[in-house]
Amino acid sequence: MKELWQLYMIFFRMGAFTFGGGYAMLPILQKEIVEERNWATDEEIIDCYAIGQCTPGIIAVNTATFIGYRQKGLLGGIIATLGMVSPSIVIITTIATFFQRFQDYAIVQHAFGGIRVVVVALIVQAVIKMWQQSIKNWFGIGLFALSFFLIIFIKLSPIFIVIIAAISGCVLRTKKEVTSP
Repeated sequence: MKELWQLYMIFFRMGAFTFGGGYAMLPILQKEIVEERNWATDEEIIDCYAIGQCTPGIIAVNTATFIGYRQKGLLGGIIATLGMVSPSIVIITTIATFFQRFQDYAIVQHAFGGIRVVVVALIVQAVIKMWQQSIKNWFGIGLFALSFFLIIFIKLSPIFIVIIAAISGCVLRTKKEVTSP
């Protein structure tokens, strides 16, 4: 029971302090799960994050569910998910109740402006960390460049990009295994 409570509280804190969505969660997730608890390696966290990104739903919730499941099975997945969404429910309900009264105040607008800037910094940090963990060779750089081009300029659906990347990774891995002595 103690471990489930700890799992809930870890994701409750992440849910309470992860402003800007799931991408901003990566530095907190890495610190809590990898550095402080040794529940996963940096590479495993990136894999969990990638799975959370590729599955339907909110990336932060998907990632919490996946990590909770890895730690404590089905109940762990449920508890981690509840921990992640509980703060949002409280915060959104509170904001919805009072926001219309205060949204036009200059101080509220300035606060949101400051929060947006910090969220961009958190997302950039997450991108740099993911780059360092994921792009390790020329194949990775080429796949990144091709994916970026197809998404930004051709407007190809990210779903197709993920499928193509998964197939490319499998083909490359199979080819390496076949050609290795």
